[in-house]
Amino acid sequence: MKRFLTSLGLLPLAGFLAGAVDRFPRPDFESGYQYPEYSYAVPNEMLWDIIDVSVLLILLGIVTWALFKKRTKGPILAVSIVSVGYFGFFRGGCVCSIGSIQNVALAFADPSYSLPIAVFLFFIIPIVFAFLFGRVFCAGVCPFGALQDLVNVKNYRLSRAVTGALSIIPWIYLAFALLYALTRTRFIICKFDPFIGIFRMGGDIGVIGFGILLLLMSVFTGRPFCRFLCPYGAILGLFSRVSVFKAEITPKKCISCDLCHDSCPVDAIKAPYGNKTGETPVEGVKRIVVYMAVLPVLMLAGALIMRWSSPDLARANSEVRLYEMVTAYEAAMDAEMEPEVEAFYSQGRNLGELEASKDAVLRSFRLYSTLAGILIGLVIGLKLLEMSLKRGRKEYEIDYASCVGCAKCFDYCPQNKALAKASVQNPETDR
Repeated sequence: MKRFLTSLGLLPLAGFLAGAVDRFPRPDFESGYQYPEYSYAVPNEMLWDIIDVSVLLILLGIVTWALFKKRTKGPILAVSIVSVGYFGFFRGGCVCSIGSIQNVALAFADPSYSLPIAVFLFFIIPIVFAFLFGRVFCAGVCPFGALQDLVNVKNYRLSRAVTGALSIIPWIYLAFALLYALTRTRFIICKFDPFIGIFRMGGDIGVIGFGILLLLMSVFTGRPFCRFLCPYGAILGLFSRVSVFKAEITPKKCISCDLCHDSCPVDAIKAPYGNKTGETPVEGVKRIVVYMAVLPVLMLAGALIMRWSSPDLARANSEVRLYEMVTAYEAAMDAEMEPEVEAFYSQGRNLGELEASKDAVLRSFRLYSTLAGILIGLVIGLKLLEMSLKRGRKEYEIDYASCVGCAKCFDYCPQNKALAKASVQNPETDR
């Protein structure tokens, strides 16, 4: 571990030396002396891609080992520090698994778009790990989640109704991110990323301010961005829910001390009988049947609302916006010409071509807005259905879709402490 962290620490120095240049003019000899030509081995983008993917795999491996073998927070904390330092401040938050959603979506819709292999790997590798081991990427490998976890001091709990409503936002965010990516409008995840400005020490002041606000909230409640905004976390939650290997709070019998429940920063541990209700089974079944009937209605309503809104949503597209500017100028020729309009005429384009391009964009928006509306309606309906389920529990259970694998519950559990103590006193029992 120490050698690995030391090697990562030398990476910034290597990058600095590789990019070094002559900073002072050389002396001008009158003797005709010729300076020898020096060649510097400057790492190219492919090399950095290999380094990035390698670091990603190594950190994911360490977190998985810490969760399933060591069952302790220490290595994950070290991974969080490395991730924030390397992927965050050194690499500037890019390549970003969260933003890669847009690249993959665009490559799926547009065969002419060349998807960088590193971007695809940053998208798919955490998903594979989530399917196998749960959200180990969120535990400390993602610099956004790691940064929030490092500043977390206390966890004030929100009500189940509030967290249930807020947990819909990542899916709505995902729907709009896909909509604007598939229509080649913009990558809104990258544009409104709240932590990139912090990592790069600059950017839009409003977005940076929002990132600082999220960090301040992270001090008092666990990972607000991961829980209530991150679209990639929502995707990982789906695969984590059905993961092949699932972490357990303790391998010993639960003594219902409630310490794991209190320690969880994302409220992903469900207490025994937390859903106990006085209603009869018939009443519960009726309520579920009602929500099942409402589900297709919500999907249809979402599709109609988003399709009706598609012309307004399409105004974010550069071709649609340019068409409106050009038509407005030609309707009032004495008005001042905008730079975009001037560039349009200087390129030799005509209004007919622009109108055809605009119509194609609008058709694309109608299609993908409808699909986005269906997704939003489906998520709302399923969330209502999930919150309506009432099931008693005899022990504390992990909600694997919400669990970010931070391992705090392991360190708080007295059964784990007793197990660790017994292992130290009798090493043979740990073999």
